[in-house]
Amino acid sequence: MVAVEAQLRSAVSQSDRLADSTSRHLVEAGGKRVRPQLALLAAELGHGAVPEVVQAAVVVELTHLATLYHDDVMDSAPLRRGAPAAQQVWGNNVAILTGDLLFARASRLVAALGPRAVEIQAQTFERLCLGQLHETVGPEDGEEPVGHYLQVLADKTGSLIATAARFGAMFGGCDDEVVDLVVRYGERVGVAFQLADDVIDLDDDDSGKRAGTDLRERVPTLPVLLARRAAAAGDADAAAALALVDGPLDGDDELARAVAALRALPSTDEARRHARACAEEAVEALGALPDGEVRDALAAFAAAIADRTR
Repeated sequence: MVAVEAQLRSAVSQSDRLADSTSRHLVEAGGKRVRPQLALLAAELGHGAVPEVVQAAVVVELTHLATLYHDDVMDSAPLRRGAPAAQQVWGNNVAILTGDLLFARASRLVAALGPRAVEIQAQTFERLCLGQLHETVGPEDGEEPVGHYLQVLADKTGSLIATAARFGAMFGGCDDEVVDLVVRYGERVGVAFQLADDVIDLDDDDSGKRAGTDLRERVPTLPVLLARRAAAAGDADAAAALALVDGPLDGDDELARAVAALRALPSTDEARRHARACAEEAVEALGALPDGEVRDALAAFAAAIADRTR
C-alpha cells in the first residue's frame, strides 16, 4: 500500500496549477482505499504484488476518486471525507472536469497494462455510468424498488470492487477459474459495502459526515426502501417515520427526529442483515479456493466491510 499511495499521488499530479490542486483534493483528504487493498490481497492468490498489480490498484482507486467528484456534484454534497467537497471550493464545472481528468489519467495507466485490461476498465466504466443513470431516474413503473436499488449498487459499487479483485488476481498470475471466483466475491463485497454505508448514515461518526446526510439529500437507501415496503403493508410506525423522512429536513432538529424514527424501525436492522448476508455470499464464492492465509484474509475482509461503523 505504501507503493500504491506513492504512485497514486504521482498519478494525480498535473502540470497545470489549478488542475493539480483540484486533482489532489480528495487524495489528500484520505480514504479507506478499499479497492487497491483488495487488488493487492487478491494478487496474493498468485505471485503477489508485482508492479502490474500495483499499477492496476492505482487505476481502480483513480477511477473511484473520479466518480466521487461527479457524485458530489449530482448530490450537492457539502463534505467528502471530512473536507469540503470539490464543488463547494471550485464550483460544479471545475469539479466535473476534475473527475474527467482523473478518468483520463486512469485510462492512460490502464492502457500500459494491455488491451484486456482496457476492455475490462471500459466495461466497468459502462456499468458505473448505468448504475448512476438508473439511480438518478429511479425504478420504472411496476419495477420493485428494492430489487432496482440492489442492481444500482451492483453496478455503481460492486462492479469496480469486482474489477479491483479481477485485476489483482489476473496480474498476479492466477488461472481463469480463480479470477472468476474473486470477481463473484468482489461483486457481493461491493454491495455489502454500500449497504453498510446505508446503515452508517443513520449514525454520527467522526469522518465529517453527519447522521442523515443521505436523508437530507433525498438519496434512496435500503432502510428507507424497506420502511416504505413495511408502510405499504400497513405498518403504522413505518408510516409515521416516513412522514418525517419525507417532510422538511432543512433544520437540524427536523433531521434528527427523522433519523431517530428511522433508526428505531426494524427496517434498519433488516438492512444491516442484508449487508451481512451479501458478505456471507462473497465468502461462499471463495469455496473452491484452497484453505490458507489469503482465503482467510478475504473472508475477514468481507466481514469487516459488512460490520464496519464508519
